[in-house]
Amino acid sequence: MKRLLSLPVAALAAVVFLIAPGSQSSAQDQGASDALSQAIEDYLNAQDELAALKLEQEELEQELADSEAEVAELQIELEDYAYVASTTSDVQSTAALLASGDPQNAISAMTLLQFLGESRAQRLNQLITRLAEIEATRQTLADNIEEQADTASDMEAARDAAARELAASGGDDAVGPSASDAPAAEPAPRNSDGTLPGEGCSENDPTTSGCLTPRTLHALEQAQIVGFTRYVACYRVSSFGEHGKGRACDFAAQPNGFGGDAGGGDYDYGQNLAAWFVENAQELGVQYVIWYRQIWMPSSGWKSYSGAGGDPSSDHTNHVHLSIR
Repeated sequence: MKRLLSLPVAALAAVVFLIAPGSQSSAQDQGASDALSQAIEDYLNAQDELAALKLEQEELEQELADSEAEVAELQIELEDYAYVASTTSDVQSTAALLASGDPQNAISAMTLLQFLGESRAQRLNQLITRLAEIEATRQTLADNIEEQADTASDMEAARDAAARELAASGGDDAVGPSASDAPAAEPAPRNSDGTLPGEGCSENDPTTSGCLTPRTLHALEQAQIVGFTRYVACYRVSSFGEHGKGRACDFAAQPNGFGGDAGGGDYDYGQNLAAWFVENAQELGVQYVIWYRQIWMPSSGWKSYSGAGGDPSSDHTNHVHLSIR
């Protein structure tokens, strides 16, 4: 996982950030955190069960394909046998026996031919029976997969709701994962051509009374899910920037809100969170990230940044700013 690099060149105009109110009680925070942990576990278990069912489906489909191929081969063999048998029976077979000079050998050959035909027919019947069994199992499995997919979807919705609840509670004292340990973000929905869909400020912002775009809410939920659970504030009325459009969030480096310059473990938390946003920029649809007098954009990487106010909020030394496309 890449650490933040200190690079020259100032970039982007300053953005004014609102100091958010304090968090809820630590007991409430812990309850919300525990609920999220349980929701994540339920979701992962449901996903594991769905994956196991899909693997079983793949194996069954392969067996079906193999059996169908064997049936086709046996049908060809039986057709060949029927042709040979029909051309060596009745008058033709009698004439052949008389002309061979060795009737016993001819009779033995025809007996073997009949046996081979019967054995193939028996094998064909067995395969046809198995194909019917596979088809019945496949339908049952398809029904189970559909049901499990619905369950996984419900668990995902519960997980995301728990993440929003934790964001609304004001965060807790969790230090967050290191950048190298944080799981990858789940990709935000895209159009069939890979582009990001246009979105309005249509979702309730769990951190304020405002709104967020679906993609911004997804990024917030994903950050909470992977373990970055400290205080965050997103929407606020603004005539410029992305906050007023529901496309930006400020993630406090300190546990309970925006204070002075982050140091020690708080600084590490901000470093890890900023690095995680950068490494998952494609999946989340990140427009830019600002942290500790630096700004990252997909087109230029990390560059130096200086806020107009010269204070911790303007310089982003107490929070990580995330803007989403």
